[in-house]
Amino acid sequence: MGQPVRDYLLTLCVTAAVTYLLTGPVRKFAIAIGAMPAIRARDVHREPTPRLGGIAMFGGLCAGLIVADHLFNLQGVFELSNEPRALLSGAALIWLIGVLDDKFEIDALIKLGGQMIAAAVMVIQGLTILWLPIPGVGTVALTQWQGTLLTVALVVITINAVNFVDGLDGLAAGMVCIASAAFFLYAYRLWMGYGIEAAAPATLFSAILMGMCLGFLPHNMHPARIFMGDSGSMLIGLVLSAGAISITGQVDPDNMRIFFEGSERGATHAMFPVFIPLLLPLTIIAIPAADLILAIVRRTWNGQSPFAADRGHLHHRLLEIGHSHSRAVLIMYFWSALIAFGTVGYSVHSASMWIVFLIVGASAIGLILLLMPRFTPRAPHWANRFVPPRYRHGAGQAPAPSPSSAERPVPVASGPQQGAGGAQMGEEAADRAPVAIGVSGVNGATAIGARSRFSDRRSVDSSR
Repeated sequence: MGQPVRDYLLTLCVTAAVTYLLTGPVRKFAIAIGAMPAIRARDVHREPTPRLGGIAMFGGLCAGLIVADHLFNLQGVFELSNEPRALLSGAALIWLIGVLDDKFEIDALIKLGGQMIAAAVMVIQGLTILWLPIPGVGTVALTQWQGTLLTVALVVITINAVNFVDGLDGLAAGMVCIASAAFFLYAYRLWMGYGIEAAAPATLFSAILMGMCLGFLPHNMHPARIFMGDSGSMLIGLVLSAGAISITGQVDPDNMRIFFEGSERGATHAMFPVFIPLLLPLTIIAIPAADLILAIVRRTWNGQSPFAADRGHLHHRLLEIGHSHSRAVLIMYFWSALIAFGTVGYSVHSASMWIVFLIVGASAIGLILLLMPRFTPRAPHWANRFVPPRYRHGAGQAPAPSPSSAERPVPVASGPQQGAGGAQMGEEAADRAPVAIGVSGVNGATAIGARSRFSDRRSVDSSR
């Protein structure tokens, strides 16, 4: 059992390393070709920042699949299943559409059509939902059209949910990484715990997806030096949905009912906690899915197109109530981890009430953090040297201004002499003023600064 874990870990590390090393050259390439759109009404960054981070993530995906194909314990995934090839085909198509959108801003309906075509390509190669275990009913076999429509819908919903949540530095990559980690644990348990070989592709997809996100996060954390763009957000959304489709449509529930006695209906009902991630794969991205649904309802209610981007997403609202950029991202991480790992934990030990109490307690803590945006913990005096400056005691106190700079009056010309020279002196004085905290630097970073309370909710034509 230890050898497969090492192979998955090696695949994850190679994927992360390739993604990390490619992101730097991709950033320079994006700047060279001008893939740095101007600041839009709903953006929270202050300077144009290059996109096309999905190019590096796609390179990591290819590297992970190549390495896994040459590992002894993972070769069977490629020999017994066509799902890795189906994933690569769909990922290449959706990645190409994303690259074109990052550079040329293609229409939203064209992107939607491309997402459906990419899902259809995977369905044609066998990556589709074949049956669903429904508690109280049993295993329901789906027709070819039903399986195709359900598969396409799941892919499109997951891709757009991840794309909608990609609004802050490191948010989408971190949330998808958390979801894929929880899904990896569940899929690996099905494979090694129950001996179900059909769960191996989903386990591999989750490991590779974790590597893609971990390799890109160091470049994308606040302040970000590059954005993943649609080429990255749609790519990781498709990989995440491919894992859910693989484990839902290919794992035969009959292989798991051998541990239970009784009728098929009773066995399926008894296995309901185990089937939770199978029946509801979107629970691992519940936060992005909820954001997607709320955005559609909000825009339709306001008479706008569901594809018209705005600044009413959940992460924007966290900034409105006073949370900083980093804290808003961490709060979204917390809720994603609570839902994903809580669901997996309940599916393993459904009879243990302590899991329910733990989830309820963690939810209460999360609500407290959510409703206290201006609370900043301060370390005691003896611990100041061990914590970041923002958390040191007295960090919120402003230093006394020095007479040489703050108290010295700025000479301004008056009367007839005030003109171009006076204006130039005023501009020089403004240039000498200290830069406020939160203003982006010279590395193309993003920042919030004084825009933590958004009042402008103008819609724009494209998404980040």
